[in-house]
Amino acid sequence: MGMNFGYIRVSTNEQNLDRQFEAIKPCVTDEKYIYSDKASGKDMERDGFQNMLKAMRDGDTLYIKSIDRLGRNKAQIKKYLEQFKNEEIRIKIIDLLTTMQDVPTGQEWVIDMINNIIIEVYTSMAEQERATILQRQREGIDIAKSKGKHLGRPVISFPKEWDRLYKEWIAGNITAVAFMNEVGMKKATFYNKVKAYQTRK
Repeated sequence: MGMNFGYIRVSTNEQNLDRQFEAIKPCVTDEKYIYSDKASGKDMERDGFQNMLKAMRDGDTLYIKSIDRLGRNKAQIKKYLEQFKNEEIRIKIIDLLTTMQDVPTGQEWVIDMINNIIIEVYTSMAEQERATILQRQREGIDIAKSKGKHLGRPVISFPKEWDRLYKEWIAGNITAVAFMNEVGMKKATFYNKVKAYQTRK
């Protein structure tokens, strides 16, 4: 008899896995077989997912909350679903009730047919959703740029005489204390500025 595995994923470190974990926990008796990732669904090269693949064997069952937890790339999801099928690893998607059903031996093809149709629709929707998100991001960036807004890390400003004083300090012509006095900075602020300036250069 195979083992029950679970896989949960969110896209960022700020998001929480608890909701998915609670949904899957009743299906997977040993929590050490629930693998997780906090990573984008754009590809399948995630530590938790890849470690789970190495651990699963023929006859095992994988539980996920929804199809997009596997990822948002339709071609890659279908590839792994096909791999699971070939390895006789059953996929049960909690949000897709047909995948949770068990059928008499010999009639698995009925459920497989229904599941294939549903999964085709859901993977298409997941991929479209990702494309829509990326499009909105691009549109937002274009609008911000058109309004002259700076995107990315904030621009760090330096005092007017910073370049000249920095060169003199590096050359040993003035002390750090003299440099700080000239630009009116305390020690911590001064060295933070120095670090930022050196990183920028």
